[in-house]
Amino acid sequence: MILERRSASWMKKGDAVLMATYNRFPLVLEKGQGATIVDVDGERYLDFVSGIAVNALGHCNPHLVKVITQQSKSLFHVSNLYYNVPQIKLAELLTSRSFADRAFFCNSGAEANEAAIKLARKYAKASRGADCFEIIAMNGAFHGRTLAALSATGQGKYQKGFEPLLPGFRHVPFDDPEAIEEAITARTAAVLLEPIQGEAGVRIPTKGYLARVRKICDAHRLVLIFDEVQTGIGRTGRLFAYEHEGVAPDIITLAKGLGGGVPIGAMLATEAVAQAFSPGSHASTFGGNPLVCAAGVAVLGHLTENFLKKVRERGAYPIDRLAQLQKKTDLIKEVRGMGLLIGVDLAVPALDIIKRGHQKSLLLNRTSDYTLRLIPPLNLRKAEVDKMMTLFTDILMEFPDVETRPPKS
Repeated sequence: MILERRSASWMKKGDAVLMATYNRFPLVLEKGQGATIVDVDGERYLDFVSGIAVNALGHCNPHLVKVITQQSKSLFHVSNLYYNVPQIKLAELLTSRSFADRAFFCNSGAEANEAAIKLARKYAKASRGADCFEIIAMNGAFHGRTLAALSATGQGKYQKGFEPLLPGFRHVPFDDPEAIEEAITARTAAVLLEPIQGEAGVRIPTKGYLARVRKICDAHRLVLIFDEVQTGIGRTGRLFAYEHEGVAPDIITLAKGLGGGVPIGAMLATEAVAQAFSPGSHASTFGGNPLVCAAGVAVLGHLTENFLKKVRERGAYPIDRLAQLQKKTDLIKEVRGMGLLIGVDLAVPALDIIKRGHQKSLLLNRTSDYTLRLIPPLNLRKAEVDKMMTLFTDILMEFPDVETRPPKS
């Protein structure tokens, strides 16, 4: 008698009760440590997805577990009708290590972007007139699934079926400052962009692009918003991606890695812009609760300058290994990245690579039909990169249609 695998039973139960909003892979994950995750059948996987860049310190980081356990024994949640110490500590850390003066906490990146959109509109209306509300966003951008964030998103595939979208957004090509300038009207309130477009395939703009956009916003008195939901919290080897070019926004949005695995979002802003919010302007019931803020404090405590330097080094290693592999096979079209946010363009469907990865106990992520995104834990070990490269190379060699070629001289 063949016993049914536990995963099959759980998937059957899940399919009966969960909404079909995801194309889930046939894996039921149960526990993890570092860059390794284990399913309910005991199969172990090397995880280069990290909950989509959320588990910044890997699965069940011992220090993070200790901090959350300690906080859970004292206070889970209180309303924002009152102060709580972890929230204040986290706000102090974020503002002291950034351009910002004020912090607002919520539960996700989409919520952080909703808050940023509201703040930018309110500030512009107060400072430039009631008819000033439009926001220029980028083609290829992804800002979340809530309605304003979805309207700001520059990818039609996410918007289909949810029309009419929220008015007040104009989209222009990414990495094209002239297009931004041409789109500005008397109604323009802000410019919203990701310093690196993650969901679009790890698209890194030309050096100097952010500085040009900053100058344009200054010249036209526009609010500059950086969506660093994915690129922030050390992912690119700096605490914030904008630091690579030394160009600060007026508002920044954060989430994903901030809680190391627990749901938290944040919007930071300068004093001048933040003052547009007053009591009652915006709120979040769960935003900034003690449990998630204690986790955020623990995560930031790990992200020292020395740690971030190591992230840059850790990221350079797989990028170099992948570039070397690219010289040997036509399956890899391009490799690009910054820190541990890496994109790999392929000549074969990325989904085929991912599925074969599951068979070899490797978890990978894709952003489009032919692009993989590698977003492992920030404390990834060199041996784990080597293991990933061995498995990834083995997978590529299973595609005989594309010939391997000798290294370029």
